[in-house]
Amino acid sequence: MSRRKDTTPSVATFADHEVITPPHELRRAVSTADEDDNPVARAEAALAELSGHFGTWMDAECERLEAARQDVRRVGLTDETHAALFRAAHDIKGEAGTFGYPAVVGAASSLCRLLEHTPERKRIPLMLIDQHVDAIRAITREYAREDLLDVAGALTKRLRDVTDDFLRAENRFRPDYLESIFAPPLAPGV
Repeated sequence: MSRRKDTTPSVATFADHEVITPPHELRRAVSTADEDDNPVARAEAALAELSGHFGTWMDAECERLEAARQDVRRVGLTDETHAALFRAAHDIKGEAGTFGYPAVVGAASSLCRLLEHTPERKRIPLMLIDQHVDAIRAITREYAREDLLDVAGALTKRLRDVTDDFLRAENRFRPDYLESIFAPPLAPGV
């Protein structure tokens, strides 16, 4: 079968209907890969090239988190300060593993839970926010320690337990919501 060269759709007319066949323009947008081309290897090489900057980026993220905390301490948990603190914690939660700091993810995740699931944000104790931010910064700073995984694991577990206790108390009048935030995760390891 020969390939059509024009870019207009073809129309076949029948007694009770028409069939419109659009041109196959997608073929021009697709390129064929070389046999030697490995996109996974390219991505890993790009990450390896950037990995020397990961520590600097993680430090910058921690500074952004610290600035958000200071704003909360200065003016309270307004819509803006709450959003900035949540974004900073959420970005760390998402980026820490890629940046080579997976032990930070749990503490950042706990802070996100606290900020996301507290119905009246003004009731969040500043001390609990401070503990989360201090933990994230300490885990990042002390990442070279041999016992870091044990220390970070224990610290993160304690933060998560305190956060969960607080969330249970604050959401006690919303049993359906409580059930949803304490349901087992759908994805393994979350």
